[in-house]
Amino acid sequence: MEDLKEMYLEAGIDGEVYDFCNEHLHRLKERFEVIDERAEYNQMKVLLAMQKHKVSAACFETSTGYGYDDLGRETLEEVYAEVFHAESALVRPQIACGTHALTVALSALLRPGDELFSPVGKPYDTLEGVIGIKEENPPGSLKEFGISYREVSLLDDGSFDYPAIKEALNEKTKLVTIQRSKGYATRKTLSVKQIGELIAFIKEQKPDVICMVDNCYGEFVETMEPTEVGADLCVGSLIKNPGGGLAPAGGYIVGKEEYVDLCAYRLTAPGLGKEVGASLGVNRDFFQGFFLAPVVTAGALKGAIFAANVYENLGFSVVPDGKESRHDIIQSVTLGTAEGVIAFCKGIQAAAPVDSHVSPEPYAMPGYHSDVIMAAGAFIQGSSIELSADGPIEPPYAVYFQGGLTWYHAKFGIMMSVQALKNEKLLPFFVNR
Repeated sequence: MEDLKEMYLEAGIDGEVYDFCNEHLHRLKERFEVIDERAEYNQMKVLLAMQKHKVSAACFETSTGYGYDDLGRETLEEVYAEVFHAESALVRPQIACGTHALTVALSALLRPGDELFSPVGKPYDTLEGVIGIKEENPPGSLKEFGISYREVSLLDDGSFDYPAIKEALNEKTKLVTIQRSKGYATRKTLSVKQIGELIAFIKEQKPDVICMVDNCYGEFVETMEPTEVGADLCVGSLIKNPGGGLAPAGGYIVGKEEYVDLCAYRLTAPGLGKEVGASLGVNRDFFQGFFLAPVVTAGALKGAIFAANVYENLGFSVVPDGKESRHDIIQSVTLGTAEGVIAFCKGIQAAAPVDSHVSPEPYAMPGYHSDVIMAAGAFIQGSSIELSADGPIEPPYAVYFQGGLTWYHAKFGIMMSVQALKNEKLLPFFVNR
């Protein structure tokens, strides 16, 4: 394979970095085989759901205006509900992002005087303004509408603080939000099994509480989804795992029919709900992206495991570590300096098929409480199932790597990130060899 190595060298990877990375790749064969088996299971699950609900060429037609009688939109939502073992689904291009999907659900289900509760600590940065827990909250936060918020942090070992959770639940607690992935934190991602255990405990204390899971980055990583272990709602973004890299926008909400209907009323208007909302030509992309999602997610997962092993052996703290079980596609690497985070992201950007010639810089993004750098030379703007990396420029200076529409692209991206750090003399490992 000397010709292949020459192509990597031509792309800017030096021989030392190439050999080091491939040395660790050879040890991952068995783990990759397990990922492929899981992808095959999930692929069959999606395929059988599409066959059961009679997906046809007519489903790829579009609707405009009100969007009445959109066969493709309605069939797609039936397929999502089937795959997630849920009663109903709302899958729409009008949902702008994961934060929007979560906001729709929170606004639909909470009323003045209710309390929102997180048993897994502080939510992702962009939700802080939605809830109303920032120093300066934007107009329209839940807090402004008289909805209170309470949280219980995870224990130091990443487990649930059950006594504190039991104490925090009260007569005002209406909805429990469980963030599966880590966000900009270095905690472990929650497995579907852990989520099920947490929900069972919460329902034992307060059976009528609604349990919602932020499922972003977790779809198809395991063979089960949170709605199969007791979650009343599961929420996510189509420019992450389930869109398969083809969905140009959108989000989903799946779960109990009564709650999904309320979310539809909030997304459109009371009394209209799921009956309106034009698909605007995206039905084919939504179907095909969902069909490809299990395999695309598997490639991204391989990239995350490869990144963990490479950077762990370079001496950095990584979450999850190189041997842990995986429950989302995100790999956290604590680089310890702002320069390290910036160099890593520049390496990822240089590996992109789009805008590889530009250099990302930190800036103040809406919804975040510090400058953030984002590398994403993607076909779909902001698509984090595509090769991407980002992180806040603040201690402990961790970067969050995810995506890669193919495993080979994810591999190249990680090698380029190592090369960028080496070029900036930020890797003592190579200096001291």
